[in-house]
Amino acid sequence: MALKSIDTAPAPLRSALTDQQERELLARIAEKREQAAFRELYGIYYQRLTRLLSRMSMRREDIEEIINDTFWVVWTKASEFRGASQLSTWIIGIAYRRALNTLRRERLRPVGSEPISEDMISTPSSAQGEERSQWIQQGLDKLPLEQRLALELTYTMGHSCEEIATILSCPVNTVKTRLFRARETLKNVLPALAGGSGDFT
Repeated sequence: MALKSIDTAPAPLRSALTDQQERELLARIAEKREQAAFRELYGIYYQRLTRLLSRMSMRREDIEEIINDTFWVVWTKASEFRGASQLSTWIIGIAYRRALNTLRRERLRPVGSEPISEDMISTPSSAQGEERSQWIQQGLDKLPLEQRLALELTYTMGHSCEEIATILSCPVNTVKTRLFRARETLKNVLPALAGGSGDFT
């Protein structure tokens, strides 16, 4: 269900707010139906969710739909957030479950003809940075989905193992195991992708 009456045009990546500040935005949505607060929260999470969903090999149009569906839930159920976790855990968990539903329903596979533009995710600061980013992306592509998501949520989004377990609906030890296996795999494949330079050890 796409959002129709609320302006959600993708905005530049916003500065990170504290969890408390994000909760205050949600409270303004819940209590006053304030669209300005909604747009700010949407802007904060748009690129985060785009990056995470791209790791799940989602098509671009599916990513947009899932983000809109996620924020429809945020808009309509803001008053139901009880604060048992960080707000980011709640929002990302909604997006993750909707992405799984899409994958199960459509049995999507990576679509080579419709890649996600890296400009939507990050901007390398140099040619060397771009090359390293490509090596890392190739390494991530060799990981199972669950391991890719665990790495993304840990190192890009800064979630703890406990928060990731909540988002992915799995035990904390499972998250730790996925992270360990992912790091071991990357430790082996990244030097080879970098031409044996050892830059990633």
